[in-house]
Amino acid sequence: MKKLILFALLSISFIGCQSKTEKQEQTKEELAKKPISELSIYNLPEKWTTQNGTDIELKELRGKVLVMVMIYTSCKAACPRLVADMRNIEKKVPKELSDKVQYIMVSIDPEVDTPERLKAFAKENLMDNDQWLFLRSNDQQTREFSAVLAVNYKKISPLDFSHSNIISVFNSEGELAFQQEGLGVNNEKTIATILEEAKKVK
Repeated sequence: MKKLILFALLSISFIGCQSKTEKQEQTKEELAKKPISELSIYNLPEKWTTQNGTDIELKELRGKVLVMVMIYTSCKAACPRLVADMRNIEKKVPKELSDKVQYIMVSIDPEVDTPERLKAFAKENLMDNDQWLFLRSNDQQTREFSAVLAVNYKKISPLDFSHSNIISVFNSEGELAFQQEGLGVNNEKTIATILEEAKKVK
């Protein structure tokens, strides 16, 4: 009798997991069929390299709210504060919505910020879980993408850049929903936008 009950419980658990996986696959299929809006960053065809050395296109992130910032890992001034701002934002997103949000750090210094360096930086800053994604590309693509985010940057020495301090929030369709500018600023509107968009995600 006990064996039958245990088998039944395991069967229910398996069915639950199977249904969740099938639902996720169905959602991906639905998104793939849905046209991408003209305002979406998912129209950009270029590939980016992650901290794990894998190449991805931005459209592979479709279906999640994106919280994005451009930094460089050797920065000693503004970037550590931007990293702190991103972590502060992450802490304020409720756990029940956390899997609907992706935090992305885009390097403006791809020459120095190799995948290995980005991975080490992620570990150093306790950002080495699936919620955090570090991206790099070549100089031209990085420059073009920075224009999309309205981020200005300029190399002022071999190891230093001057750059805008902007955190961007994109909805699940890759459309810009809000931008936070400055360091250590009030992030209530940023959080509100993330929560509003995350609740729309199926």
